[in-house]
Order: sequence, then C-alpha cells, then structure tokens
Amino acid sequence: MKVLLDTNALSALWNGDERVLDALGQAECVFMSIIVLGELFAGFRGGTRMKENRARLAGFLAKPTVRTLELSTETAEVYGQIKDALKKAGTPIPINDVWLSAQAIETGSVLITFDNHFGNVAGIRLWDL
Repeated sequence: MKVLLDTNALSALWNGDERVLDALGQAECVFMSIIVLGELFAGFRGGTRMKENRARLAGFLAKPTVRTLELSTETAEVYGQIKDALKKAGTPIPINDVWLSAQAIETGSVLITFDNHFGNVAGIRLWDL
C-alpha cells in the first residue's frame, strides 16, 4: 500500500497517534508532498523550535520507505479536473488540499488525513480511521 501524508497526519504522528503509526507501518511507500513540506516549513518559522523541527523532519524524510513527491504536468492536469469539479459542485476545499488530492489520485495513494472535506473529491482513496 502507498500512502500520502497530510500535514495534520504528520503532526498527529509526531504527537504519538498510534493509528497513524500503524498505517505507516503497513505502507510499502510513504509519500511526503512538496506541498506538505511547504506547510511544515511555514509552521516551523512561526514557532519557537525551528531547528528541532527541521531536524525531526530530516530524520523522517531519510527513512527508506519515505519519498518526497514533487509536482508534475500530470499533477497539474489532475488538479485542474478536481478544482473544476469541486467548483461546479459548490464544494471548494483549500487550494493546497486540491494539490494534495491531485497527488494522491495521480499516485494511487491512500491519503492519510483528519480533514473531512477530502470526501468531496471524486476518485480519492481516503484513510479509514
């Protein structure tokens, strides 16, 4: 199973959430989106432990099953489809979450998140709490 972590899932993991830890233990590949990395770096800058948080993140990214997921032309195409469908349905979600949805669909990954609004995205595979 391939999984993609939302920012809140990584935060939950770092706060000791056993459910996220178990899901990662079953995954053959853990994707970390470049979008999530941006959210994390912004959060680190707003906190008081930037050096510690960056070191913790670097350790996580160095794990053999973790891969950083970049944006591609295919991601942009899927993004456009999702954003258009959500707009037409009147169910918009935050832009970064549209990008994350596109990456989950593009890679066939299960998205690990605590945000319910991802349920509005057609074709996405969501983690079952």
